[in-house]
Amino acid sequence: MKVALVHDWLVSVGGAEKVLYDFHLLFPDAPIYTLVYNEKGAPKWTKNLDIRTTRLQKLPFANRLYKNLLTLMPKAWEELDLTEYDLIISSSSSFAKSVITRNDAIHICYCHSPIRYVWDQYYEYMNGSNFLKRFVFKHAVEKLRVLDYIGAQRVDYYVANSHNIAKRIKKFYNRDADVIYPGCPINDFPLKETEGDYYLTVSRLVYYKRIDLAVKACTKLKKKLVIVGKGGEDKNLRSIAGDTIVFKGFCSDEELKDLYINAKAFLFPGNEDFGITPVEAQSAGLPVLAYGKGGALETVLDGKTGLFFNEQTPESLEECILRFEEEGIEYNKHKIREHSLSFSEERFLNEFKEYIDNIVEKVRLN
Repeated sequence: MKVALVHDWLVSVGGAEKVLYDFHLLFPDAPIYTLVYNEKGAPKWTKNLDIRTTRLQKLPFANRLYKNLLTLMPKAWEELDLTEYDLIISSSSSFAKSVITRNDAIHICYCHSPIRYVWDQYYEYMNGSNFLKRFVFKHAVEKLRVLDYIGAQRVDYYVANSHNIAKRIKKFYNRDADVIYPGCPINDFPLKETEGDYYLTVSRLVYYKRIDLAVKACTKLKKKLVIVGKGGEDKNLRSIAGDTIVFKGFCSDEELKDLYINAKAFLFPGNEDFGITPVEAQSAGLPVLAYGKGGALETVLDGKTGLFFNEQTPESLEECILRFEEEGIEYNKHKIREHSLSFSEERFLNEFKEYIDNIVEKVRLN
């Protein structure tokens, strides 16, 4: 079968790009279609691959300002000619799933989420935008919802990255989805039996990740917090941080490995679709203190590999930190790592390949 991979955009490195890399491992000769491509920001493994972009790539600064082109995205995806391909695998949390395929082709969408700022996070997005963005988006969102729903119906089979996302796919697209957890890097370095003296969080610094909760809680409790990552919230977070908060920016793999090994616990205050970093942390034997909503409910075992706090407030996280320091958790570092193995990359590759094989066989027999 002739295969094409489709991905929303290739401008930075994140969890979705790790999933795309696994698709590339399964189909190394398949071209990658994407809205826009920024070689400097995209994952290094994409260099010298067959990357094919939409016409939006030709617009000035498109690979940096692509999110401002939201209203142009559906048509740009529909213009791509994929008629030569028998199997199309899309990796999407935006409009990539809207591609038009042959009637007899198979389109499998690995959905990270229905478009957040069009559906369930619309009000959060509006509250965090300036007047001009709110005005423009308010008048565009109804049309975008219609176009997104129509594009979503073109997919033959949905795979969600969690049961959390499968529910959203059903709610907004009225489509059923199978669930295959994404592959996560599993740390294989020796575990330290001693507990570190700082908390750790690894994240893009954007509002919905709610790193501000960790900053406020650790500042109030005078607990050391190390933050790895950069983003638009960097300046704001620094303005509310006390003396115990350390901003590391981007770290090398070796630096990050050292930070994971020596930390006391991992803080995860956001409501994520799935959340790869809590799995990475657990693979290093780190307990995870997470907001008890979203993907964390599927990767963290409450009281065993971590603890949940129930309200997305600094006070609720503070209480969770104090509870952790007083009571601890049931599992030791080795048992925490053992739990993380159920989310390994090898497991994902095997499960997804088997899933594709079953779909292809099913279509062939019909």
